[in-house]
Amino acid sequence: MKSELKRLTSRSNGGSNAVRKSKLNKFIAGWINYFSMADMKSMLERMDEWLRRRVRQIYWKQWKKVRARYKRIKKFGIPLWKVHEMANCRKATWRAALMLNSVLIKEEIAKPGYLSMLGYYTKVCVN
Repeated sequence: MKSELKRLTSRSNGGSNAVRKSKLNKFIAGWINYFSMADMKSMLERMDEWLRRRVRQIYWKQWKKVRARYKRIKKFGIPLWKVHEMANCRKATWRAALMLNSVLIKEEIAKPGYLSMLGYYTKVCVN
């Protein structure tokens, strides 16, 4: 499952965010429906955190310039000194995705329509 999620969230796919989101949601729904009898709540919590970090990494990579990062991070209403610090970060995308955890929280990632693995599992689960 993790290797398939990694393939779907790869930055080199060349697809738009809408295509990525629909493929990801389709895979998550199918996988969880197939394994809904299994007890996998803790595993899905970890995978959900990892998947959200992958999505943050994609967004960070799309905001290529400091000006774009500054503008997008500023929309979340955090102090300007923190916006400046985050926008000028020179860390790699995986590290920057960890830093974006305070801005792109779980609810912000769910707004565009990304499916939460744990949320869908608790809705479908028969245990």
